[in-house]
Amino acid sequence: MRRLRSIRLAAAAATTALLVLGGGPAAAEAPALDWPAAARQLRAVADPAAAQAIDRLLAGQALPGRAPAALPAQPFQYPAQSDIGRGAGPGVYGSGIALDTDGFRFGFFGGPGTISPNQAGAKLEVVWYNLSNGRSGTEVLTEHNDVPVDTTIRSRVLDTGRGMIVAAVYGSLWHRWSVPVSDAHPDGFQYQLGVISVPSFGAVYN
Repeated sequence: MRRLRSIRLAAAAATTALLVLGGGPAAAEAPALDWPAAARQLRAVADPAAAQAIDRLLAGQALPGRAPAALPAQPFQYPAQSDIGRGAGPGVYGSGIALDTDGFRFGFFGGPGTISPNQAGAKLEVVWYNLSNGRSGTEVLTEHNDVPVDTTIRSRVLDTGRGMIVAAVYGSLWHRWSVPVSDAHPDGFQYQLGVISVPSFGAVYN
């Protein structure tokens, strides 16, 4: 019950954080994007590890033809899948997100409990490609504040240039939630590593 409550609190906190961070116009107001073509363009600029993640996306996700793209401070349109899901076994795990409150960044939220402040042995990355200017890059998501209201882990501020950007988040991430202190849990936390099987994929504007 304690774990289920932690998961519910984390989900509620994520929703609150998105509202606090603010959003752009509704997705219906954004121009349409050819999603399969965008994914192939993203793969073309990816390093081998990112390319493998995008191949899993293309193989396991039925992307539509043309559909609206998200705007900054909104979650990616396609959530990630992982071996732990939201804590009840393999399945939907969480979502990439674009933030533009203190500079343009990519981030991720989801999984069971909260994001652990110690990410040793895990590596969550975003690969991105600006369809408007051809810029691209791969960044590790490392920035997180260990406070209840921070439900995301984020990249550094990025200079992507203006335009529509497609991106995918892949890799692994440590989560934790409160449990009674014991020999097995001396700090009062249970930890679990989530490994993404299908990356979260989205398109945003900067």
